[in-house]
Amino acid sequence: MNAKKGSHSNPLKTIALLLAAVIVLTGLYVVWTLFSGTQVGQNVLTGLNWVFGVSSIQLWWFVTRSAGIVAYLLLWLSTVWGLAVPSKLLDPLLKRNYTFDFHEFISLLSLGFVALHIGVLLLDRYLPYSTWQIIIPFLSPYRPAWVGIGVITLYIMLLVTITFYMRNRIGAQKFRTIHYLSLVAFLGATLHGLFAGTDSPLFSMRLMYQATSLSVIFLTVYWLVNKLQNKPKPAPANVRARPTK
Repeated sequence: MNAKKGSHSNPLKTIALLLAAVIVLTGLYVVWTLFSGTQVGQNVLTGLNWVFGVSSIQLWWFVTRSAGIVAYLLLWLSTVWGLAVPSKLLDPLLKRNYTFDFHEFISLLSLGFVALHIGVLLLDRYLPYSTWQIIIPFLSPYRPAWVGIGVITLYIMLLVTITFYMRNRIGAQKFRTIHYLSLVAFLGATLHGLFAGTDSPLFSMRLMYQATSLSVIFLTVYWLVNKLQNKPKPAPANVRARPTK
């Protein structure tokens, strides 16, 4: 399977851009924190509150929940897409180069919404989080076990996504082995959403988790069966004819 030429030619540049984005967002957060403490900042907040209701104590809680749901659906799409590509389900419809590039894109997009899902918790006043509670598993004041699984899931997603840019260095076999962790990440995200999400009791959310989980299970079984059927059989050993007397 050949990736599009030049699509992963400069992984260091991509990683540097991601780090730069993190630094910029952190800087903006610090600047906003300092600015909001001034009189001008208070006037701006008053105007924003009049237009958007940003002072609502549950506003950021709504934002982080929405971002989490979008991130989960993108992770699901990335997972089923990653299972469909080696199973050649998409070959009659799309070119192989496009399927690989799109798989990489939705993986990065999912991480972006995860970053929003987590970063907003720093602004939340309904259930405040510290930086350590966000980056270290099982320190959350709210359902620590299931939130901790979500933090671990994030690190697995980062590992899998980074290997997109290290494939030529680590080799195809290690690349595929690490990508199997995508299934673990999807399982972790599902458990996190089900048992830490405040929307989980809703019928629509239960239906979403059931539909996405069943589709991943089906494609995983299909991929395994297809892989076993196409596994090359070992060549038979040469058997010497028994000499006749």
